[in-house]
Amino acid sequence: MSVIPDNPESNASRPQVPAADQTLRILRQLARRPAPIAASALARDLSIPRSTVYHLLRTLESHGFVVHLPQERRWGLGTSAFELAGGYARQQPLARLGRPVIAALADRVGESAHLAVMSGRDVLYIVEERAARRPALVTEVGVRLPAHLTATGRAMLSTLPRSQVRALYPDAAAFTHRTGRGPSRPSELREVLREARQRGAAQEDGEVTEGFRSVAVAVRDHAGWPAAAVAVTWQQEPDSDPTDAVREAAGVLESRLGYTSR
Repeated sequence: MSVIPDNPESNASRPQVPAADQTLRILRQLARRPAPIAASALARDLSIPRSTVYHLLRTLESHGFVVHLPQERRWGLGTSAFELAGGYARQQPLARLGRPVIAALADRVGESAHLAVMSGRDVLYIVEERAARRPALVTEVGVRLPAHLTATGRAMLSTLPRSQVRALYPDAAAFTHRTGRGPSRPSELREVLREARQRGAAQEDGEVTEGFRSVAVAVRDHAGWPAAAVAVTWQQEPDSDPTDAVREAAGVLESRLGYTSR
């Protein structure tokens, strides 16, 4: 009796570690959604047993990769997922693509420009271009600052679903200050982010460093999530409003990253 061997191509296509495969599919699905989603919808969309989805979500929650919103009975990405994005940025691809864009922006407006990514409740600066005869800034490469105080952080937070912002800033204990200015509670942050969404750009004035102002625009991926933010910082009023130039730079970087152009 002859034995028909397994199809090697079929075997190669099967996940060798099903739980890992299911976990990564859940994270990818959450990342693609513009808002948190119910566990039952994840099970349906991914054809994974509901009980398995719940077990994997609880494990991911314990490591900070997802958060549970009990009142809405939905799940969203957690701060550890944002830290993965920060790790990607530190490995240089985003910085390498962004550096010429930021350099061109600084030359165009004659002010210092930078590129930052989210990392939990912080922003991490990955590119800085100081304009000629401009003072050094606190936003050097590798520096972390509270997202709710910075223009870059506000630009990125303003693109997130409100439930995701609530998960990051649940109460007053989540807020820190540098100069005594800036939002101190969730309701104040909501107003700051509402203004940023309405304007299409975020601002800060003396909340990071007294005497300095910044304006920033988020760089969004295919799903609308913030991949980074482009900003300009100045010590005095610029010759012209740099907001349009910052918007254009963000659009150029989105295009270079392969995302939909603005």
